[in-house]
Amino acid sequence: MYHFISDFLRDWKYETEATQKVFDNLTEKSLSQRVNPEGRTLARLAWHITSSIGEMLGRVGLHFDCPDGQAPIPSTLAEIRGSYGIAAANAAKLIEKDWMDAMLLEEHDMYGEQWKNGVTLSVLITHQIHHRAQMTVLMRQAGLKVPGIYGPSKEEWKAYGMPAQE
Repeated sequence: MYHFISDFLRDWKYETEATQKVFDNLTEKSLSQRVNPEGRTLARLAWHITSSIGEMLGRVGLHFDCPDGQAPIPSTLAEIRGSYGIAAANAAKLIEKDWMDAMLLEEHDMYGEQWKNGVTLSVLITHQIHHRAQMTVLMRQAGLKVPGIYGPSKEEWKAYGMPAQE
């Protein structure tokens, strides 16, 4: 749970940049990649991450320019990337402008439970991390380069002149 807006904004900046790195390594062709016929595609996961920003923050009274969670998946990767960047930036700007640290203790209904705003911000970040991890598995299956997020990826070890760790 976050107790300080500045801590959230620091983490949000890093995590949204990491998500953008993952999105930047997708290709139009890879958007249909899924683990099985019932699984989500890369496009669906990317759009879910994107549209969840406004959906979750809307539940705590923050409304800003972002995709509607019910909107269809855009037809191009550029639209998904652009929408994500706008939603992530607008969320940070609004939280920085309109919230004070004390507001992180306020509670709102989140999916039938009462969550403090500091918890909601934490879940917003971990939700993104969770789905980003799913995306990296699908990216490997699609033969795409996976960027390092919390350490070097297999490809990045090679760039350092070192063998990839097992």
